[in-house]
This record gives sequence, structure tokens and C-alpha cells, in this order.
Amino acid sequence: MSSDRMALLIALLMIVGAFGTEWSVKYNQQEICALKGSTVFMSGTLTHPGGLRVTEVFWVIDPALNLSWPDMSKNPDFSGRVEYLGDEQKLVSLKLRDVMKKDEHEYCVRIKTDQEMQKYLQRPGVRLTVTELCVEAPEEVTEGETADLTCKTTCSLTDPTFIWYKNGRPLTTKTIKNNQLHLQTVSSEDAGSYSCAVGGSQHLRSTAHSLRVRYPPKSVSVSISPSGEIVEGSSVTLTCSSDGNPPVKMYTWFKGSTPVGEGKTYSIPNIRSEDSGEYTCQSRNDLGERRSTDLQINVLYPPKSVSVSISPSGEIVEGSSVTLTCSSDGNPPVKMYTWFKGSTPVGEGKTYSIPNIRSEHSGEYTCQSWNDHGQRRSTAIHLNVLCKLMITVPKQMENNK
Repeated sequence: MSSDRMALLIALLMIVGAFGTEWSVKYNQQEICALKGSTVFMSGTLTHPGGLRVTEVFWVIDPALNLSWPDMSKNPDFSGRVEYLGDEQKLVSLKLRDVMKKDEHEYCVRIKTDQEMQKYLQRPGVRLTVTELCVEAPEEVTEGETADLTCKTTCSLTDPTFIWYKNGRPLTTKTIKNNQLHLQTVSSEDAGSYSCAVGGSQHLRSTAHSLRVRYPPKSVSVSISPSGEIVEGSSVTLTCSSDGNPPVKMYTWFKGSTPVGEGKTYSIPNIRSEDSGEYTCQSRNDLGERRSTDLQINVLYPPKSVSVSISPSGEIVEGSSVTLTCSSDGNPPVKMYTWFKGSTPVGEGKTYSIPNIRSEHSGEYTCQSWNDHGQRRSTAIHLNVLCKLMITVPKQMENNK
């Protein structure tokens, strides 16, 4: 007989013992699925022949592979992680901390008594399977679609309650069914890093899974540089900002409803008053387009197109009344008008009236308009006052009457 077969026979004899039919260990569970990093409890109820005193109880791993059945607590692989519990007479328990993949074995109770030949090992023992949590989900979804994220294991945990996290925060407003997280009508806000855990072991989370959401441009806005007042002759740059996935690849600029340029920025060098108006930016990616709200550009400039009109028009006869009116364009509006006859100031205000005009009022009149950004004088208007013609009737002609 070979030495291996002899050892097996001796082992079987040791298991049976003198009163073998009375030996038993009833394990509470024989299949355990545990999370990597968790703590596992294995236990059983011991029955042994009368007249024996149990002197030693320990656990062994894979007894079919190592017939010497060494105490697992002395194995360096389990150093500091094994604790034996129970009373050794009826209840036998094993506490194994921080389980890892290499702990996947068959665990059996080994019993020794005060009689050398009365020893026992209960097989089959407890089979331990170690799993990690893994999120199974699409890498990318399009806004408006649905998405299901699954928290997967390689074995079946006992009555697990799954907890989901987004960007490290527990999710409480989403639909969770068994080990699935259901995202109904996905929006861009659903993009993020998702992980899962099991109740009671929240510290043992899965590796995070990044979910990307595709969506058309949104939050489209226009900014202007430099900020503040825009004065004629300066330069401004408009910048379009938007959020989209995939990123925006085309920008179109409008003044009112008229396209005026393309690109993320739109520059207006040496800006003029006619550049005033409402500007918008339209952003576009593969999924759609969106236009920004209006940005109003208000170009400030000194008075221009200053002119003088006279009322009434036509010949000006001495003794009549005339009114000169100053017209001009400016932004902000003109706030001061000064009237000149030649180079002499003669009045202020938008109008200048001359009642009972006389010949000495003849000459060139100009109006000077002022606002916060400068001044401009009109071209001259010439007043030519005609003398009033006096007709005298001789006395002889009166007498003939």
C-alpha cells in the first residue's frame, strides 16, 4: 500500500473514532459569499461521544489537499485576522477579518479530545467565495434616453441591500430595484461617477464608473470685453460660452437676424455708432443648436450731424420774428447748446429766437452741441435782414383827394 493511501486510511480512522457515529458538526452555512475586505463568521454546533472532554478546537483549510490538517490560525497568510469563538464544547465559531480573494477555501472544524484516538474533522465544510462589487453600465448615453446601472458580484450575497452613490454622495431620489439603478429620461445632470455598496458594508464600495451624457448646447451666453462704456473708435470683443457634449464645434454670430461672423469670438475694431444693436451667438454640435439671449451694444459718441434750421423760412424782414433750431445726433443725447453770431456767444438752448429782428441782427449764426463725449459746431447759417420799405404820400396828393 502506498504511503499516501496509508495516510488517508489513518485519517479516516481518526475521523470516525471509537464512537464515530456520535460525532458531528452541523455548520450553520456551508456556502458563504463575502465581500472583499469584509469580516466573515463561520459557526457550527458540535456533538461528540459521552465521556470525552474536548481539549482543542481549531479550523483547517482544504483538508482534502493537506492531510496533516494544520491549524489555520498558525498560517502566516491569516496572521492577525483569525479569531476562534464559542465554548468549544457545543458551539464552534471562526471570525475571519479582511477577507481577500486568496481566502477562497473549504473551511472545516478540527476537534481533539483528552483521548488521543478520539479526534474528529467534519467534511464537507464551509466553502468561502470572495467577491468585489462592480458597476456594469454604458460608458455614454444621449440625453432623453434611459440607462440602467447594475451592481454585480461573482457570487450571491445573502439578502443584500444595495446603496448607490454619485460623485461620492448617496443617491436617494433615483429608482433602485434590487441591484439596479434606473435612470429614466437621462439629462446632462446625470453625468458623473457612480459606485455601489451593500448595506452594513458601505465602506467597501465598488470601483467608480464614469457615465458620460451626450447633449446639445445649453447655457449659451455672450460676454463682452472690455466691460463698461463703449465709446466710438474703441475696439470690443464678444465671446460665446456654452456647455455641450460633444463640445460645440461651430459658432455663428448675429446682429439682429443678420449673420455677421463665425467663431468663438467676434471682434469689432474701431467701433462706430452704426454697430449699436442686439448681438447673439448660436452654438452647434452634432446633437443640435441653441442661441444665446441678446447682448445689447450701445456705442457712445460725441455730437455729429449738427445743423441749424430757421423758421419761418423765406425772406426776413426787419421787425419780424425768427427762431433758429439746432439739430444734432449724439449718444448720450446732447445736453447743452450754445449759439454764436460769428464768434460771439449770443444764447443757449436748443432754439434761439430773435423777436422784432433788426438789420444789425444780420450775420452768420452757428450752434455748438455738447454731450459727455465732446462737442461739435454746425455750419453757419446766414441771416439777411431786409429793411422795411416806408412809402410817403405828398400833401398835394392828399389835398386833391
